[in-house]
Amino acid sequence: MQLAVYWENEVNVEHEIKTLREALQRVEARAQAAEDYIAVCNLQRAYGFYVDKFQWDQVADLFARESSLEINGRGRFFGQDRIREYMHHFGSPQPGVLMNHIQLQPIVHIAENGTTAKCRCRALMQVGRMGGEALWGEGIYENEYVKEDGVWKISKLRAYQSFYTPFDKGWAVEASPLMGAFDDFPADAPTEPYPVYPDVFVPPYHYENPVTGRK
Repeated sequence: MQLAVYWENEVNVEHEIKTLREALQRVEARAQAAEDYIAVCNLQRAYGFYVDKFQWDQVADLFARESSLEINGRGRFFGQDRIREYMHHFGSPQPGVLMNHIQLQPIVHIAENGTTAKCRCRALMQVGRMGGEALWGEGIYENEYVKEDGVWKISKLRAYQSFYTPFDKGWAVEASPLMGAFDDFPADAPTEPYPVYPDVFVPPYHYENPVTGRK
């Protein structure tokens, strides 16, 4: 009788240990996902701050080795080296030049494997030169990220132009067309044109509606 009770207690302890280990693994996975979420958000926000100040090498260093960049209708650029060239095409900082790219509304999803992620966010832009042209702008990002060498990096940056408008007129008066490719800096592949404000266009979502499950 005592031996049977001993074995029963032994089985219960082993079961409890197994249950606790599984619970701990779930907690560790959730904690890691939370850390990854913060890292991806900070990565995207860092991109905005570096762009603001023409820190093009800092921007390019945020990208994975095998990455791509596509902004407005400028075309697609592949690989970190080409992205670095693209960034430097905008030149060096000059007095009186503003290039603010304020990063807003991040919606981040970390993949179950913990090595890739996607994010939808927007940028509110203040760009221009004192005594010259100055614009308000807004765009939507649908970006992808990869954990490369243990560090989160941008693997795909896709920025959809929503609008650009002269700051002194506003979007109720004037809106710019889709910004196209540079004449002096050809892309690796073209961008498929899409409507911009005042036309209606919704950049595709990478996620389903969190309530209905529909895209």
